Amino acid sequence: MTQAFDIVVVGAGMVGAALATGLGQAGFSVALVDRAPPPVFDPQASPDIRVSALSAGSERYLGSLGAWNSILGMRATPYRRLTVWDDTRHPLQNIVPRKLTEVEFDATQLGAPHLGHIVENSVTQQALWQAAEAEPQVSLIHGLGVSSLTQSGNEVTVRLDDGRELTAALVVGADGARSRVRELAGIGTSRNQYSQQAMVISVRYQGPVEDITWQGFHPSGPRAFLPLHSAGPDHPGESWASLVWYDSPDELSRLKALGEDALMAEIQSAFPACLPPLSHIDARASFPIARQHARHYFAGRVVLAGDSAHTINPLAGQGVNLGFQDAQALQAMLREARRAGDDLASSHWLDQYEHQRRPANRRMMLTMDLFYHLFSNQVPPVHLLRNLGLGAARALPFARNRVARYAMGIDEELPAMVKQITARIPGLNQL
Repeated sequence: MTQAFDIVVVGAGMVGAALATGLGQAGFSVALVDRAPPPVFDPQASPDIRVSALSAGSERYLGSLGAWNSILGMRATPYRRLTVWDDTRHPLQNIVPRKLTEVEFDATQLGAPHLGHIVENSVTQQALWQAAEAEPQVSLIHGLGVSSLTQSGNEVTVRLDDGRELTAALVVGADGARSRVRELAGIGTSRNQYSQQAMVISVRYQGPVEDITWQGFHPSGPRAFLPLHSAGPDHPGESWASLVWYDSPDELSRLKALGEDALMAEIQSAFPACLPPLSHIDARASFPIARQHARHYFAGRVVLAGDSAHTINPLAGQGVNLGFQDAQALQAMLREARRAGDDLASSHWLDQYEHQRRPANRRMMLTMDLFYHLFSNQVPPVHLLRNLGLGAARALPFARNRVARYAMGIDEELPAMVKQITARIPGLNQL
């Protein structure tokens, strides 16, 4: 059996589901394909261990798709303050006290009600699937993967695991860092595996829901606190949070193998005193981290978006926000292609999409790499340099807040000074 569509989107994660919904709302007939079953939200269940910090720009985009109110109706936690500091123990701390290099971003100083929301990935995906299902132009096909992809003439044919074939003018690969679509299209990647891994720990703590997320930098990697929602009537006076602990693979393997009491003791010893008192560890998981960038964002009638095109160090939680920006840019280009009467796979429009998104994604990759390398060592001059940098950020709130507004998606343009600095850094064009 063969079905014809304007566009086939492979991968119904957060970015793929958002893109398919937006394209459907724009009048394109879209097939949204994913191996996984539909996501399910249980309000009584413990939080998903996978969470994302959604920026104000992502909130606006999700609102335009009709998904944001659904997310708020499930679970989402606004944070109004973000604090970062260098927590390296070193004699130089006597010269530069930590308090002088602690930088806090406050929504009130940015003229915003909040900096963003911490949302479980399954909640965001559930809301986007509901939005996609409500869109008549979108056909959801779940439980099936892509076995082959053939480009010929003015169409591309996608064969699914059950033998079904889908034809379209364009296929979008939004199927993650190990993208099958990218592989079938013959698009290579550059990849850098970091020596650290990240462990995520779902915990309950005593006290109300916090409105601050913070990150302390250690030579072994950052340790972060992300507030989630209230633990509910079954655990009065308690709230949920997600802790992130970066360290070597061996150290994280040791930590994961500990019992709850032993891991609790390790957390309380390793995390700063501002961590609320913990009452329960619910789940833990670790994963490798890598920077990866597709050598091209499109090939013929296949185009990439989200993690299929790029993955970055998750230090600032910007990965999904970059993916949503890809989706918005690609939607805009495809609408323009149709308005001009052009082929949806026209290299003119796909080139513009790549020209718009690749530099923005590269800048964020470079920024995260600079943070990673700057904070992941104990060399005294570097230690002093990063403390002076944090001190400068504290002393120059205007410049700091301009960058923060861009990262949040409040301002659409990165400050010109930052653009000039990143444009002059060797190797940026190779990322």
